[in-house]
Amino acid sequence: MKPLHAVVGHEEVLRDLGRAAAEGRLPNSLLFHGPSGIGKQRVALWLGQLLLCEKTGPAPCGRCRACTLALHLEHPDLHWFFPVPRPKGSSADRLGEALEDVRAAELAARREAPLYSGVRDESVGLFVAHMQVLRRLAQSRPAMGSKTVFIVGDAEALVPQEASQEAANSLLKLLEEPPQDTTLILTAGDAEALLPTIRSRLSPVRLRPPTVEQTAAFLREAVGAAPAEAETTSRLAGGAIGRALGFLPDGKTPGPLEELRVAARGLLEAALAKDGAARLAAALSQSPAGARATTFLGTLEFLSVWLRDLAAVEAGVEEVVANTDSLPWLRETVRRRPGLAAGVPAALAAVDDAGYSTTFNLNPQLMIANLLREVATSLNGGARTA
Repeated sequence: MKPLHAVVGHEEVLRDLGRAAAEGRLPNSLLFHGPSGIGKQRVALWLGQLLLCEKTGPAPCGRCRACTLALHLEHPDLHWFFPVPRPKGSSADRLGEALEDVRAAELAARREAPLYSGVRDESVGLFVAHMQVLRRLAQSRPAMGSKTVFIVGDAEALVPQEASQEAANSLLKLLEEPPQDTTLILTAGDAEALLPTIRSRLSPVRLRPPTVEQTAAFLREAVGAAPAEAETTSRLAGGAIGRALGFLPDGKTPGPLEELRVAARGLLEAALAKDGAARLAAALSQSPAGARATTFLGTLEFLSVWLRDLAAVEAGVEEVVANTDSLPWLRETVRRRPGLAAGVPAALAAVDDAGYSTTFNLNPQLMIANLLREVATSLNGGARTA
């Protein structure tokens, strides 16, 4: 069993939170929001450890029994909820119990391997039964100390489940009448995805990513990444550790974000091809279903990154390139196709339009075929391609 790693970055936020807690000014309902994978849930766990620490101060002591238990995700008054798959075959009256079994198994896995990718599977959620369990726990007295801390990670998953807002509304009832000595911390990549009634009852704290240098150093020290690999993945992730972990391989298997990045380069290569055969092949390689899937949208996101990198190389500002490991290919592409940068804004607009179109659940193969044709036309100076 491994303890949680130290918080990377966020020094100013930790200082402000610690000072507010020490002075008795900390709100009992908080929302940590910011880009995916930057450590919002780790900061929430740090704050939970601080609030349960047996010592008094602006930071947890890290040595008392409460801190030791919190660092190993075993403190009975620190409750961490996060999206999980819905158990198959569970009846409605047993769903809460089944979800708790799934959450317990995931917590056990995180105790053994605290580092995990910030890439969230679209098949998971925070269900009504989750929030019913949380509310029931909140009505109980603390098991060990005088306070109880609840963390709800990726709280956006409260809203879109089962085409209802029941989970969010169930949480709202707790926010309206919070028990004494209870602190509730939600984290969200997009605060606007939460119900306005939820947001209005939370004190927002904006978190920003660690620096690329901080994240690269962490990857070298914590997971043994090679210096070049750590630098490339940190830059690709914009300093977000959770996202950076999504690029690193698991044995011989590429990380999930690396697979999307490679797929996006394949789309760009197809758009740059001289005829339409490559574009048609790229379109047909897509699954005919799943345009709303996270993987599909992630591929479009990386396609935008590749396009911006092309423009940066042609403009001579390679220091802002994200795909630094592919600089030779980017340079050669620009050399063979001078003037590409002028068409990048229109190509990026086409990618944005494709992302918006996913809300209509269109056929992904048709979407990619149209998108690649528009990208090819844009990068060809507006001339229609075959």
